[in-house]
Amino acid sequence: MTRPLVRLLQALDRFHAGRPWDHNAHYHPWILRQLPARFGSALDVGCGSGDLARLLAARGGAVRGVDADAAIVERARELTPSESAVRYVVGDAVKELPPGTYDVITCVAVLHHLPFREALEGFRERLAPGGTLVVVGCAREESRTDQAFGLASAAANVVMALARNKGRKVARPAAMTAPVRAADMSFARIAGEARVLLPGVRVRRGLFWRYVMVWRKP
Repeated sequence: MTRPLVRLLQALDRFHAGRPWDHNAHYHPWILRQLPARFGSALDVGCGSGDLARLLAARGGAVRGVDADAAIVERARELTPSESAVRYVVGDAVKELPPGTYDVITCVAVLHHLPFREALEGFRERLAPGGTLVVVGCAREESRTDQAFGLASAAANVVMALARNKGRKVARPAAMTAPVRAADMSFARIAGEARVLLPGVRVRRGLFWRYVMVWRKP
């Protein structure tokens, strides 16, 4: 890597450190558009501070959020009104999913922390017939197409940071305090394995270093 490129990346890191914005929350409106106007039950896997779970509650009945981080689950409980239909559980997102089946299962920027096959098999099992699974995930850049999306995301990221923060430096939102792990599966591998496990699934690349996956259970 050349010295000018290193300096550019360092400058971008400093810029974004003072102007953070939540890439995952950016996808919340898109997630809601994939779902029915009303549904009976929902499960948000890796719920974090509960932002998406609270949005889901406006569409349906019982909503469960599960996260392995006890501290962030406690923060989610603090942020959620007592009269809300959302309930949170501390647990492993593969081995300790809340019991029962769900009309909607969401999983945002969490799947790369989990054993991929086991996680999708678990979601498939817990999804009710006719239910919808929506995943927003992270993949490792590998192909030229991945790199092109990465470059486009870097440029768009600066624009969004300026627009959302109105040019000001701000503190990191609670939803962005969870541990970060680099993805080790490429988009091509993710899409290939998902199509075997979830026949008919739709998988595509998105901006801001994310991909999206939608599956409706027959």
